[in-house]
Amino acid sequence: MTNILILGGTTEASALAAAAAQRGLRATLSYAGRTERPRAQPVPLRIGGFGGVEGLTRYLRLEGVTHLVDATHPFAATMSRHAAEAARLAGIGHIMLTRPQWEAGEGDRWSHVADIAGAVAALAGRAQRVMLALGRMHVDAFAAQPQHHYLLRFIDRPVVPPALPRHHLLVDRGPFAVESEVALMRAHEVELVVAKNAGGEGARAKLDAARELDIPVLMIDRPPLPDVRVTHSVADVLYWLAHSAQRGV
Repeated sequence: MTNILILGGTTEASALAAAAAQRGLRATLSYAGRTERPRAQPVPLRIGGFGGVEGLTRYLRLEGVTHLVDATHPFAATMSRHAAEAARLAGIGHIMLTRPQWEAGEGDRWSHVADIAGAVAALAGRAQRVMLALGRMHVDAFAAQPQHHYLLRFIDRPVVPPALPRHHLLVDRGPFAVESEVALMRAHEVELVVAKNAGGEGARAKLDAARELDIPVLMIDRPPLPDVRVTHSVADVLYWLAHSAQRGV
């Protein structure tokens, strides 16, 4: 019997969980636990880490998981590497469900860096009003550039305030409309947007707003993916599940 573990925390993971539930497939959705109030899901939830490759491999075997779907955030590189190795060790089917990355279009003013450290280094220079559209995990690294005033937006209010000496924190959950993002950037006089190339439509509005206001974007490129099967479509995952179950994985 098919038993699916979905590594989630993304819109794509939730969509797959809903599709699996509609088809009566046995599935569990796993969250890392960084969000205090995750949205209700139509399949059982598991919240928390696994304990590296060894812990995830043990879980897959003990729970009788037959298919592992990595639908984590495109920047969850460590988790994706662990998932690929654990699936190999457990001898089960494995696929990544990830959204296409964003591409710059006409009117966009993007520059690129490879990682968070590169983004921090790129902010050396005169003080600016910077929107850090990164979530909360890597924000404190920008304390190395304390001359800027930072606009932050988190899903949950942090227990410990950000280490940035000059910042304004908003607590809100998307998706956001382009119009509201334009209004936000104007209200805070944003001069630069720093973003990860997460892809997807839900978080695209900030980039469209930056284009409309002619604000430059410092884009952090995605980390490399493990060498595994990758798709951008829930329908493709369902097809893979059905056919891999028929063939044997």
